[in-house]
Amino acid sequence: MNITLTAQSPITGDLIIPVIQTESLADQLAELASRLAIPASALQRDFKAEAKEVLPLYNAEGYKTYLLGLGTDPQDIDWLRAFRKLFFDQKTKLPTQLGIDLTAFDSNVVEALVLGVRWGGYDLKLYQTDKPAGPAFFSEAGQLTLYVNDDQLTSAQEALTRAEAIAQTQRQMLDLMNAPANYKKPQTLADWAVSSGKQYGYTVTVLNKAELEKQKLGALLSVSQGSDVPPVLIVAEYKPEGIDNPPKVGLVGKGVTFDTGGVSIKQSTNMHLMKSDMGGAAAVLGTVEVAAKLELPIHVIGIVPATENSTDGRSTKPGDVITSYIGKTIEIIDTDAEGRVILADGLGYMIRNFQPDVVIDLATLTGSVIATLGYHAAGLFTPNDELATQLIQAANQTGEQVWRLPIWDVYREDIKSDVADLKNFSGKPIAGAISAAKFLEVFTEKHPAWAHLDIAGMAFADNEFGSQKNATGFGIRLLVAYLQTLTDENHGK
Repeated sequence: MNITLTAQSPITGDLIIPVIQTESLADQLAELASRLAIPASALQRDFKAEAKEVLPLYNAEGYKTYLLGLGTDPQDIDWLRAFRKLFFDQKTKLPTQLGIDLTAFDSNVVEALVLGVRWGGYDLKLYQTDKPAGPAFFSEAGQLTLYVNDDQLTSAQEALTRAEAIAQTQRQMLDLMNAPANYKKPQTLADWAVSSGKQYGYTVTVLNKAELEKQKLGALLSVSQGSDVPPVLIVAEYKPEGIDNPPKVGLVGKGVTFDTGGVSIKQSTNMHLMKSDMGGAAAVLGTVEVAAKLELPIHVIGIVPATENSTDGRSTKPGDVITSYIGKTIEIIDTDAEGRVILADGLGYMIRNFQPDVVIDLATLTGSVIATLGYHAAGLFTPNDELATQLIQAANQTGEQVWRLPIWDVYREDIKSDVADLKNFSGKPIAGAISAAKFLEVFTEKHPAWAHLDIAGMAFADNEFGSQKNATGFGIRLLVAYLQTLTDENHGK
């Protein structure tokens, strides 16, 4: 499906008209009724512009108009969700040629709208052998025209370009996250990164098991011991050309392609969803690719420690002491607290080899953060107020919400070990997300601008695409918005 812009008002054809619920809604609907040649009283009675409300109408020529409600004061995420649901629900009924009338809106709605449209065409049935042909609208023959005002055309085109770059990458990340473990191994993530780097002009280095042993990434290796599938460390680096000393941002993502819990094995009830435990890796790999596509003037390094966490006779056992990349020893209390262990090596490798200005790690790390924030926000941990403000602003802009939680030094007590430098799990039924963040902080070696995002409640979610939780791609839009904030600041200097 192709999306284009035009600076004119729609004259005829099948059309979507977004409507915001305002105090003047009755007047808006009266104008629309006149335009659509239907009684105003009927339209005012039947359509209230509630969020995601859809009213399909036909005119005398047989063309179809969808009125799409956006509720009151819609933000980017509301535009995205409303259009995602409309296009998903109606995808088999949509004509090949369709327009969206945006002449009543600013171009700043275009990015979220396009992402919603693209996401509405997502097909979760990755491995079904008998699925029918896809909807005609989302085929190569499909054409979507966005009607904007002439003075909005340039900025709308920039937003469309940005949205298309994000949407294409996000779709691939959704496929990777939704893939089961027998279709997705650590090397699968590495192969994707290598292919992406070649296509978009950034460098990718993959450290295999032998190299991990040589460089002594003992924490990552310890988690992988129970699996027949070897671990890798993926290093993806995008550096803009022709820019002196751009801001350098390091991103580290947890890449556990399947998590049994190891010897501290999980209950079987939801273990099948543990194919999602590489949500942090998806956010990092996706963000590096988008940064390269958009040629952002930011030096971005993405590091993904990738492994399975399985169990057999070679597995790391509770009580074992391992040595991390930076030399810190870790007492393993719970092998199901493996994400922070591999991130220890990812963070250490980032700090010592790249010295970034900013370090952000993302991980589907704890059930504790879900108990705290539910499925509506990721936990944000950072001692840096400026970085916290920037990430919260990016979250508010995109709707990929975060909530800052404390990372006070009093919580160090939770990771003190009797036999090693620190332990990977407090053993307490409280403050689990915070003690995990305090554990990770050790491996940043007091970096002044580090943030940890616990995205356990956000990377996999219930939505319209399936009957159980599936991938959201959380983090890519948030990080891209944050990087663009740095771009604006850098240009302002």
